[in-house]
Amino acid sequence: MKLPFSALTSLRLPLLARHRTAFKTNSANAWMIFLAIGIGALTGLVGGAFRLLLVELGDLRDVFFNNPKILGSYGLFAGIGIAALSIFIGLTAVRKLAKEAGGSGIQEIEGGLDGLRPFRWKRVIPVKFFASLFTIGPGLLLGREGPTVQLGANIGKMVKDIFRQPEQQNNPLVSTGAAAGLAAAFDAPLAGMLFVIEEMEGHFRFNFLSLSCVMLGSAVATIVVSMITHTRVVIPMAVYDMPSFESMWIFLIFGLCVGVLGLVFNTLLLFVLDLFARLNLPPIFLSFMLACIVVLIGSQHIEMVGADFGMIGQIFSGDNTITSLLILFGVRMMLGIICYGTGVPGGIFAPMIILGITFGMAFGIAVQEFLPGLHMLRPEIFALVGMGSFFSAAVRAPLTGVLLVVEMTSNYELVLPLVLAASAAAVLTSFLGNKPIYASLLGRTLAAAKEEKKKELLKKKRQSEGAEGEAMAE
Repeated sequence: MKLPFSALTSLRLPLLARHRTAFKTNSANAWMIFLAIGIGALTGLVGGAFRLLLVELGDLRDVFFNNPKILGSYGLFAGIGIAALSIFIGLTAVRKLAKEAGGSGIQEIEGGLDGLRPFRWKRVIPVKFFASLFTIGPGLLLGREGPTVQLGANIGKMVKDIFRQPEQQNNPLVSTGAAAGLAAAFDAPLAGMLFVIEEMEGHFRFNFLSLSCVMLGSAVATIVVSMITHTRVVIPMAVYDMPSFESMWIFLIFGLCVGVLGLVFNTLLLFVLDLFARLNLPPIFLSFMLACIVVLIGSQHIEMVGADFGMIGQIFSGDNTITSLLILFGVRMMLGIICYGTGVPGGIFAPMIILGITFGMAFGIAVQEFLPGLHMLRPEIFALVGMGSFFSAAVRAPLTGVLLVVEMTSNYELVLPLVLAASAAAVLTSFLGNKPIYASLLGRTLAAAKEEKKKELLKKKRQSEGAEGEAMAE
């Protein structure tokens, strides 16, 4: 029995509608994947250029610190003047053109993903790029990863706006840029991907498509930046064997010690940020102060300034004592906190990583001296484990911390001690009531924005009342 034509048509129409809907959905998803690859490539290009310029500036800075008289008999004063001018340019650009470009900027991304902070990419991209060069270049203890992450997120927003994508694609594309930015900073695609999932949990909207975008963006950014910088491992070093299972308990103890230090770091950082906010010092004074600190200390002890990873070779050289390492740790912690507290653009990942390495090396030497039963554990292993543990304690993202170490050093055999120490550090800081540092920074940013908005409304109200008073007087 044949069905009438009208019945066949009524059966085909829903099928055709379903196919059209599926085709449109697949096309939109494929287009978003393509955009994610483009965001990764653009972030890799920008991140690669940023890293190369920082290397050149770092080389010039090291030449000066090793021989201040290269600038003449008053070389130190000339160096302070040049550094102060450079920092002043970067700090003024941030304050006048894009306040959200100050600091690391990661808290701004989290606020933007929640719709609480704006993404002004037309201002942020150029200001963050050049201002960070002016502040990190002279030797401030700030990392390149904060700028590259914020640059990547704003590149994601730029692509979304240029191609007029729907608003629901804002979150995955911005998150893709952020992940690509971290991958571009450290040649660490897995850490970049996991950072967005773990640290930005609650801000990043997780689903299969958004995860695919983040993965592809991180991978492409790493490929592009590696082709530009010609690096495969950010911190080249020896590959160490996994310690024996019988010695694993010491890494739990070590992780707890690092957890306490992470709590101290976060507490001091927030205190110094609040202090500088209350003082509200002019940029010229802050610039001169930071220049004096960096140049005077750097000309005598070059290992105490900057946040590039070249100094790690000196820590691993074997000529260190527990006392010298603890002094280096204390000085670098205070200088890093002061530099970040002033509001200049720059990240805190790299400084935290170097702090973890420094304390880990001191702890490892102490283990060899005072625990002869564990003499087979090399101090360098504790240095690498400290690198991930300190990050985990401050940021409370242990998986990201573990992967950062593995990808940056190729020490895959150290995964187990890394997991133990990083977990212990993160859990202890959580029990002690220490919030993740970027959650605290976001809270400060939102509170400051609310206070500024209140002041603007009050100012407008006073202006309107004054205008009404003048009109009545006339």
